[in-house]
This record gives sequence, C-alpha cells and structure tokens, in this order.
Amino acid sequence: MKTSLMQLLVHLDASPRAAQRLGLARQLGQRHGAAVAALYAATPSFVELPFAPEVGPGIAAALREIDDEQLARARATFDQLQASPGVRTTWAEVLGDPVMATFAQQALYADLLVLGQHNPSGTEPAHVPADFVETVMAISGKPALILPYAAMPLAVGETVVIAWKPTREAARAVDAAMPLLWDARRVHVVSWASEEAVIGGERLDLNGYLKLHGVEATWHSQGEEPEELGELLLSCAFDLEADLLVMGCYGHSRAREWLLGGTSRAVLRSMTLPVLMAH
Repeated sequence: MKTSLMQLLVHLDASPRAAQRLGLARQLGQRHGAAVAALYAATPSFVELPFAPEVGPGIAAALREIDDEQLARARATFDQLQASPGVRTTWAEVLGDPVMATFAQQALYADLLVLGQHNPSGTEPAHVPADFVETVMAISGKPALILPYAAMPLAVGETVVIAWKPTREAARAVDAAMPLLWDARRVHVVSWASEEAVIGGERLDLNGYLKLHGVEATWHSQGEEPEELGELLLSCAFDLEADLLVMGCYGHSRAREWLLGGTSRAVLRSMTLPVLMAH
C-alpha cells in the first residue's frame, strides 16, 4: 500500500527539544520513504523587546549576537544528526519577521509538520511565539505531529488512540495519520455520542473506513460528551498506554485572533504524549 507521506517539514529552534523533533522526523522519513526538510524559525530578539523610542547600535549588536548564537546552536544540532546514518535532511531558515506566516507558507508544500509543544516554564528560551503551533496549523491548513516538551515515549505510533467525532477536522486527522496507523500494533478509537445524519440502508462509518484501509481498531464508546473533554482524552490515552493521540483541532478565527476550542486548547496545554492534529 502506497504511503501518502512524501514530504515532512520539521520546526527547528534553539531549544534542546529541537533535536528530538528532528530525530523523529528523520525516523519517519526513513520508514516511509519521505523527504525531510528542517526549517529554523525564531522571532528576532528586537521584535520581542518592549516598545522603546530608539534602539542604539550597541543594543542592536547585542541582540544580533543573541540571534546568531541561537541560530548556530540549532545548526550544530542539525549537522550532528545529519552526520548520523539515515535519511538526508535539508536545512533552511526563516529570515526576519513574520516568522509564523513564513513557516506556514513553507508548510503548504509538506504532507505533515513536526512541531513542538510550547513550554510555559520559559526555562528554555527559543524565541518562538507561544501560539506557534496553532497559528501555523490555522494558516497552512496542514496536519501536524506535535511532540511534548516533557519526556517522550520510547516509541511513537505503536499504540494509537483516535479521538473520533463525525467532523471534518477529525476525518482529516485520521487521513493524515493513516501511514502511521498502518504501522501501529494497536489502534483504539475513543468516541462520545453525537448526533449522526439519518441514513436509509447501509451507512458509511469510521470502522468500515479503517477496515478498507487495512486498519483494525478497538472501539471505546463513552456515552455523552463531557465538558472537560480534553483532560479526559489524555486520561484515556494514558489508560490505554498510547504513544500517539490522533484528533481534530477545533477553533475559529475572530478579529484576526486564533481561538482554539476548549478541547484542543486543553490537549495542547497538558499533553504528555505526541499528538497528531488536523484543522
């Protein structure tokens, strides 16, 4: 069965977790015969400064030095991994601002993005906006495999949990995850009751769709959808010993501000396992 993963795009920054993202992207590229592109994207230091009437040449030079050091650190990480056996990876970097819009434009040419969860502690300054993941997904419309800033599981994609509801976003997430589902040892579908379209005769459903694609899944029907669904999803994934969660990313745009739905926001905030999302 032909894989649909032909191009991966991984986000690099100066944080220690960037090596983890690049390493996993290279593993996926090797496994699926996909090309891997690494794109360094970080907000220039002067953009993050509080408003000031003037920035003197000394301050400007110091800020450029900070940016250059971070770029050099990321490039060293890239070169080290590139020297190891595996799929060849290309390097590129976003020049200047706007960082997220430029990254999202490059994302248009990838089948899957490999991104990192925002670390709210700020102990690993990387000059990456807190809403980088959701903004890139919203602008590009591309699915993303998001890795947690906490410890990663030893394997990714051996036990997969699909959070299912009959929506466009969830269906797109399943399609994007299909190459990973084919390789999985166990696939679980967790669903909550929702209003289904009334169909006469034989209806189509996710179970049949997965079987046609060669994926056997165990179903877990949970009754009515609770209000705190995000935390419950993560709890279910933990109970099932999952190393990957597949779900739709819900939200809407208002006054140019990206607003995530409560479930997506809760998962992105509290996730401790990789999550494949599609918007």
